[in-house]
Amino acid sequence: MASESLERELAAVLGGQGLCVQSCDSEPAGELPAPVRLRRNVCYVVLAVFLNEQVSVRAGPPPGPGARSQPRVDREPITSSHRFFDEVLLIQEAKKECHGSWYLPAGRMEPGETIVEALQREVKEEAGLHCEPLTLLSVEERGPSWIRFVFLAHPTGGVLKTSKEADAESLQAGWYPRTSLPTPLRAHDILHLVELAARYRHQPRHPLILPQELPCSLVCQRLVATFTSVQTVWVLVSTMGVPHLPITACGFTPMEQRGGIKMAILRLLQECLTLHHLAVETKGLLGLQHLGKDHTDGICLNVLVTVTFRNPGIQNEPPKVRSENFFWWKVMEEDLQSQLLQRLQESSVIPVNR
Repeated sequence: MASESLERELAAVLGGQGLCVQSCDSEPAGELPAPVRLRRNVCYVVLAVFLNEQVSVRAGPPPGPGARSQPRVDREPITSSHRFFDEVLLIQEAKKECHGSWYLPAGRMEPGETIVEALQREVKEEAGLHCEPLTLLSVEERGPSWIRFVFLAHPTGGVLKTSKEADAESLQAGWYPRTSLPTPLRAHDILHLVELAARYRHQPRHPLILPQELPCSLVCQRLVATFTSVQTVWVLVSTMGVPHLPITACGFTPMEQRGGIKMAILRLLQECLTLHHLAVETKGLLGLQHLGKDHTDGICLNVLVTVTFRNPGIQNEPPKVRSENFFWWKVMEEDLQSQLLQRLQESSVIPVNR
């Protein structure tokens, strides 16, 4: 029965779904877990990358720098055989500290919003467009108190904002060739995000993944911590209560802020494994959940992690667990095992950058 329950949980996480967070298996020492609140102890930022879809054969020369073309607003499936994505949507900043510079549509989430609602609001305010997110592209963090969610998004309507509609949100918006962006840019951190989006449109590295609307009071991570040998996969399981994928709460101590969200992962693993002879790698996200309603500003990130021996030799079994609250579960169901191996081998996850 426990195995069937774990199989359902693992299948849900691999499918990008969310699961209720009842409690955490690891918490920072000397710090009482307090519910997180936007504008108090956490800041979430949303950012959208839009690539204008062009058919592969078109009449006339390509548009010159600064030329605006109207975005496609259809909902055809993503393909790369008959389209290319040579233009990106940028907005011109109105804020005093970066007035006149260019950036991707982005902004801070407000209390009471879901992540998608915040994205749609920011895009409408800054670019004049209605939109739908297609997938998370990247998650960036500076510790658990500052997290940015980067989306590949698709316009569904609205009218591109011109200089005549300039306001406190932005001065204007426009489509620009990826190879000839306007200057000055507010920051060059958007360049790799634009290229990440272009690569994804050409050849998706991971499934389409969107935030799941489920409440969470903390910033925490649900671990799919794996050990592999040949074609066998083990997953670390917590036995505190019904066996489940372990959840670790992120702390807000100076040390955990400096070390980033990976500190919470290492803390949990250190509580059950001897880490000095092991290598731990965070591969990326399989999904995330957040609600934002009723003062539930927490998030839960579903994270794929690998545990390996620094000197593997002929080690065919996972490292010994030194806590009665955890054990290694051997994944026997063939489809789940195949999915896990594929996601691991191809790094088919959303990158987490610091």
